[in-house]
Amino acid sequence: MTTQTQESNSLFGASAKNVSAALTQLARGNVMARIWDRDHTVWRDDPAEIADRLGWLTVSRDMTERLGDLRKFANEARREGFTDVALLGMGGSSLGPEALRQCIGSAPGYPSLTVLDSTVPARVASVTRALDPARTLFVVSSKSGGTIEPNSFYKHFRALVENAVGEERAGRHFVAITDPGTSLAALGASQGFRRVFENPADIGGRYSVGSLFGLVPASLCGMDCAKLLDRMNQMAARCEAGVGARKNPGAWLGAAIGALALAGRDKLTIAASPPIASFGLWAEQLIAESLGKDGKGVVPVVGEPLLDPDAYGDDRAFVHVRLADAENAAEDVALERLRGAGHPVITLDLDDEYDVGAEFFRWEMATAVAGHTLGVHPFDQPNVQQAKDATSRMLQTYVNEGALPAAESGSAADLIAEASGGDYLAVMAYAEETEGVTRAVDTLRKHVMRRHRIAVTLGYGPRFLHSTGQLHKGGANNGLFLQLVDGAGRDLPIPGEPFGFGALAEAQAIGDYEALKAAGRRVARARLEGDPEAAILRLLGSL
Repeated sequence: MTTQTQESNSLFGASAKNVSAALTQLARGNVMARIWDRDHTVWRDDPAEIADRLGWLTVSRDMTERLGDLRKFANEARREGFTDVALLGMGGSSLGPEALRQCIGSAPGYPSLTVLDSTVPARVASVTRALDPARTLFVVSSKSGGTIEPNSFYKHFRALVENAVGEERAGRHFVAITDPGTSLAALGASQGFRRVFENPADIGGRYSVGSLFGLVPASLCGMDCAKLLDRMNQMAARCEAGVGARKNPGAWLGAAIGALALAGRDKLTIAASPPIASFGLWAEQLIAESLGKDGKGVVPVVGEPLLDPDAYGDDRAFVHVRLADAENAAEDVALERLRGAGHPVITLDLDDEYDVGAEFFRWEMATAVAGHTLGVHPFDQPNVQQAKDATSRMLQTYVNEGALPAAESGSAADLIAEASGGDYLAVMAYAEETEGVTRAVDTLRKHVMRRHRIAVTLGYGPRFLHSTGQLHKGGANNGLFLQLVDGAGRDLPIPGEPFGFGALAEAQAIGDYEALKAAGRRVARARLEGDPEAAILRLLGSL
């Protein structure tokens, strides 16, 4: 079972008194009991999007009753010869399954899991090439049922499956996960889906990994869902109302995150052991979308190279999610040096990969507590719609005029030159996520960290629009936003639509640029001509 380093002056340094005060406030306000009682006044007087968003508190317990059905369904799919499961989703519908895929993975003899959450044509084409549509089960996952990305993915793969197995049999290759009564539920019924799973409606997407949104793909791939839920339930028991705040893992972590942010350490760097690195991607959305609003927020920094202490400002805090028996030497040494330099470093120890289940619940509770400490509503996402609306306007222009509006650009060098203490640089890559592109951006991250001593985040578009996009537009105005857009000009048609994936991805990039500018953010755009990795390195040279 996961454990945590306890509160101490050596852990939090000068911020120890702030964390202690936050824990005292939780106890005096009876906050943990009120959370378990589903008291919306912990966060707001108005119950909107709170009273109907607290199902995550007990969903892991409730889901144990569904395990038999999930096992039966998974075994049925396995017997029918499916070799792959492809999850088509965005945001909370995709990041939980992606974390499970990388942290735990498929059991021997079960289908492999692929997660598609990018509209960039190169990525859609890459996934398409890797899958045999006749032997793939496609899981269309969307809480609202109306999200444009998974609906576009469905149209693309439905046409391929019909070509491979025929129109009459094609529906048996699709599964839906959605809330009751959505358009996706109706689509699944009318299009002959193998199964439509209706999830409890009182769970927000980023809190849904312990629900059917996480468990259906996990069970299809042979993961031990009973063990996963057991770890979640054990952590939930340790976070119950009667456990004092200082011994309550979720309360303790949440108070630390919130108090450190209020003390100026609002860049929360999550370093995870390599086998469970994708846990940080899930936590990034949870923190950014929950806490980044009302001009406040915590900036989660995931996958950032760990450098010498002099590359960091005094706005940093670190959490090491450490898996036993993994190769942790590099992280251990780097984080110990940062601790010695006075930076807060929290270590969370995991016994095995299934302990990520416990961490899912701990971080959900911690985020809810941090929302209380910061005074923000942790269950809504008021600024996400801005980018969606802007995308819709861009696509309508494309349909009406046959072309997208010209995109602004700005200078990457001028943008980064504006960096000052307390800022962060958000690199937003509308390109296929590859090792080469990530490696090139990491080189850029190191350069900016060493030169300007600011945090540098990396998000792949349009995934981050459903994750850190809320923080970018609703959080503090301390971000520098650099769009990197693949300029190859490739496209891939979307059956039944007057635009393809290329136009959709470009519309999302331009729309987000406009939304950031409208929010008064500092933003620049660089076109990646030719090979994206080489183009990023050329850009770095120009800095």
